[in-house]
Amino acid sequence: MKDNLTKYDIIKELSNKKGYSLIFSKKLINDLIDAMIKCIQKNNLNLKNIGTFKLLKKNKRLGRNPKTGREFVITPRLTIQFTASKNILTHINRLNG
Repeated sequence: MKDNLTKYDIIKELSNKKGYSLIFSKKLINDLIDAMIKCIQKNNLNLKNIGTFKLLKKNKRLGRNPKTGREFVITPRLTIQFTASKNILTHINRLNG
């Protein structure tokens, strides 16, 4: 199995498993991602048995380049936090343990 799963990998898998064309599978995945983005922008996105996506606001802060030690300002920004559900964590731990 590959280390990185790309959007195209998901599209190909959906197309192969369900028999959809690549174009239709791509539209489905893109529509799903667009819907998720809109939900996250409005509020938290809670997917039952998968996890929660939460929009976080990060303030301006002082950072440091670890190589040079030079300080710089990290601008304020929005970021997304994902918290996996207990169901997903249990399944992952069962596979790795």
